[in-house]
Amino acid sequence: MDICLWGLGGRIVVPEDPGYNEARQGYNRAIQHYPLIINYCRNKEDVAKAVNWARRYRIPLRIRSGGHNYEGYSNGSGTLVVDISEMHGLSLDEEGGFLTLEGGVTNRQVYEFVSARGYPFAGGTCPTVGVSGYATGGGWGLSCRYLGLGCDSLEEIELVNGEGRLIKANRRRNPELFWACRGAGGGNFGVIVSMVFRLPPKTDNVTLIEIDYLQATTERQEIFLATWQQWLKEADPRITLISRIYNSANDGLAMLVRGIFYGEADEAKVLMEPFTGLEGAEYSFQYLPFLEAVTIIGSNYPDSEKFQSVSRFVLRNFNGEEIAELVKLIGQRPPGSLFAGLSMYALGGKVREMGRDQTAFFYRQADYIIWLETIWEENRFAVANRSWINRRFPALASVTTGSYVNFPYSRLPNYLEEYYGNHAALLKEIKKKYDPCNIFTFPQGLKSRGRKQSKPAVLTDLEAEETKAQPADDRTYRRFRYVKDHAGAGR
Repeated sequence: MDICLWGLGGRIVVPEDPGYNEARQGYNRAIQHYPLIINYCRNKEDVAKAVNWARRYRIPLRIRSGGHNYEGYSNGSGTLVVDISEMHGLSLDEEGGFLTLEGGVTNRQVYEFVSARGYPFAGGTCPTVGVSGYATGGGWGLSCRYLGLGCDSLEEIELVNGEGRLIKANRRRNPELFWACRGAGGGNFGVIVSMVFRLPPKTDNVTLIEIDYLQATTERQEIFLATWQQWLKEADPRITLISRIYNSANDGLAMLVRGIFYGEADEAKVLMEPFTGLEGAEYSFQYLPFLEAVTIIGSNYPDSEKFQSVSRFVLRNFNGEEIAELVKLIGQRPPGSLFAGLSMYALGGKVREMGRDQTAFFYRQADYIIWLETIWEENRFAVANRSWINRRFPALASVTTGSYVNFPYSRLPNYLEEYYGNHAALLKEIKKKYDPCNIFTFPQGLKSRGRKQSKPAVLTDLEAEETKAQPADDRTYRRFRYVKDHAGAGR
């Protein structure tokens, strides 16, 4: 490798190293990048050195924590990847009511840490997602209707800026940067090295809600969607659900519901009667410690997947004709797809209580996020599956608005407005102030005047060997265990 590595700290991986091929991978293996250097930073000083090095040698950089960006934007070919996953310190100030964590901490790590002291946390469902990327993009999770989005309890951030300097942002210090990093901060303004969150009230147990509907029909999926939107209008704010209609290789047409209720199981059963009363419902209500509930929720997320997806926000109820058209979107899977689904992520409650302009997260008034995806295993089916999403996007977009930046889609026509609504103009000004030289770039990032951004690399049959396909197991693709496979199922 004909490039000087002097000035970098931490652990360095380059293409000649034996572990490079695995180290360069992100969660979505359908997207393949070939970084120039992967720099595993172990502290703030290593991060500052990496930023200064990239600026000195004019090498574009990417910021990676959990590596879960759906379009692979935390990685890039020919870039310096600043990987902060080895920065995972945590501390708790119970007297002051604050949790401090380093930038590389994951959902699993924070859940285990705070739960040992009796606290929940408004984190995400997948255990290996990095909290810094999750929260700065808004942060939807199964506690959001009760505790707010991940960014709503954020009290302070510390980041390394484009000059390699450490700066703090909170409501009094660099307040506009703090505002921007609560909904639009992931990779745009600097490398977040630490965050301070306000602790929620202690919680002993929560109710884990699990409902399956197997061997469904399109008619039953339509009834399910109608039930979902009606239920959500008056839903108790202590309960947050994800619901899904899907079409998989093993299950065919089916639905599921998963959620967390901050209350006891008997009360949850009453609140969920509209769903448990639907034909074919298999259900389980378990009153468990918070950590056990979120561990079960995350237990079937695979280490990696190959998928394409697109997200939108829903601000109104659909009529019967629109519901039927939504169900048709997944009626036929593309070639090679083992799972195609339409998922709904409940908003409202505490999310809606905060004013739209209090943070950069724009879609406070949305009822829920809707997410269309397809999953495949063999590389030769990548083009067909991406085309399947691209062809369906206009129909989905025609009845929805905007997109969730944590569920990105590379083909959005006006991505800044789609992700940030009318906050986009202000965010551009904040970008110019805090990153005027455009040091922090990625294909759908906020832009200042500066270097051109590299195009994303995607998997093709010529670029990567075919991975060995494993036998299809729907519990992997649906991301949740089957109710019928564990004790306590009702019905």
